[in-house]
Order: sequence, then structure tokens, then C-alpha cells
Amino acid sequence: MTTSLQPAYALVPGANLEAYVHTVNSIPLLTPEQERELAESLYYEQDLEAARQMVLAHLRFVVHIARSYSGYGLAQADLIQEGNVGLMKAVKRFNPEMGVRLVSFAVHWIKAEIHEFILRNWRIVKVATTKAQRKLFFNLRSQKKRLAWLNNEEVHRVAESLGVEPREVREMESRLTGHDMAFDPAAEADDDSAFQSPANYLEDHRYDPARQLEDADWTDNSTSNLHEALEVLDDRSRDILYQRWLAEEKATLHDLAQKYNVSAERIRQLEKSAMNKLKLSIAA
Repeated sequence: MTTSLQPAYALVPGANLEAYVHTVNSIPLLTPEQERELAESLYYEQDLEAARQMVLAHLRFVVHIARSYSGYGLAQADLIQEGNVGLMKAVKRFNPEMGVRLVSFAVHWIKAEIHEFILRNWRIVKVATTKAQRKLFFNLRSQKKRLAWLNNEEVHRVAESLGVEPREVREMESRLTGHDMAFDPAAEADDDSAFQSPANYLEDHRYDPARQLEDADWTDNSTSNLHEALEVLDDRSRDILYQRWLAEEKATLHDLAQKYNVSAERIRQLEKSAMNKLKLSIAA
């Protein structure tokens, strides 16, 4: 079975979504016999043309699944594209000896890619990180029938059906109903609305006299402690640290090995020992 070649632009969801959907719906479905023949060619002979035909014949199913995730404010074309990635992963892993059709096997992979895309892009602050939170995220959105907050009875019903604690349902609901806010005011914002942006509520400590004095004292104290600690070292160790860390042109281990007529490994040991002595001296 050979699927006719389609124009490249028609098989890219972002180029023209309507043309893409029309194109994939016009690609013939595979019969069970055709699908098994192609799957065996791919699985046993690594036939990439067979893989291409299997993917093309199932693109319409990705569109169908992606449409069920249209309520997240993300571009339909992007959801389809991510679902296509899942479809390709499924085709690559499909074993014709499992006794199931490819579409049944691929559903998991298609949804998994779409889920990952939604969780990466739906909010700047991630709403779900653990596996349990992700399950709650998608199920809570599907079970929440109205815009108002869930009452106590509804919270417990959702928690029981999903096998989680009520507090987890309330926490996820608060994440779902929250809205992202721009850190800086919008360019077109007037004086009455611009002050509400979070950027205007941050305190600038750079010019606080007390903070400046504290920073200056900390710098002076650290510099003084460093010089005192360096005085504890012998001349060779002090020179090694200076050449390795403080000089404008840093010396290599081999440079210092030639200078002191020892191995590079010995210089590394001396450097490590000197650094440990500095740390102990400064911490004392």
C-alpha cells in the first residue's frame, strides 16, 4: 500500500491549519491487513517508508485528540504538532505481535506529548510537577463543571474519585484559577494602572546608606582576613595561589612545575593544601 505524497505545506499544522486538517482527513485509512504488513516491514526490516505511511494514515487521529485540549489557551496547531511527535514515537515502538491496532497503542504516546507541552507552556509558574499533580491537573479541569469555586462537597467528591486528599484538590484549584501577571507595566498603561504592576512594589536597596555601609565593611573585613590568611602560608604556597588565582595572566600547573622543578601533580597538591589552610584560617 502506498500513500500519495502531499504538498509539504499541507502537512505542517502551523502553515494553514484548515488545509492541514483537510489534507490529513483525505489520507486513506489502513485496513488491518495493510497496517500489519507495514508494521512488520518496520519492525523486522526497519523500513522507513513503512513508518512514513503508518504515520500519515494516523494523523487524523492526532487532530481528533488535540481538539479535546482546546480549553488551555494554546494554539491548536502546536497541540497537533506535539501530538504528531507522540505518534511518531508510538510508530517507532509498535510491535505487530502485540495483537492490537496502532491507534489503540498510540493514544498513550500522543496524549503524553500533549500533556507535557501544556504543562510546559500553560503557565509561567508551573502548576504541576509530580505525576500525581499532573493527573489531578487534567482530571480536575475535566470535572470542574462551572466557573465558581468548588464547594466542600464537590471538593471531597473530586478527591475521592481521583484518590487524593481534599487539600490537594483545593491547592490545585487555586493554581488553575490564578492568572499570570506581567512583572512590568504594559507599554500602553496609564499612571492609574501602571502602579499595580509587581515591579513597583520591590524595594531598591542599592542606595540605602545602611546597606552600603554594611557591604563596604563586609568587603574590607573579607579582604583583611584574606591577607592575614595568606601570611600563614610559606612563600612557595603563597606564590602558587597568587599565580593560579590572583595574577592577571593565570599560570598553568605545568608552568609552575617548571618554575619549582617538580611535577604538575605536586603543584596541584600544594595548591589544594594551601586552599585548605586559607579556609581554616579565614573561618577561625
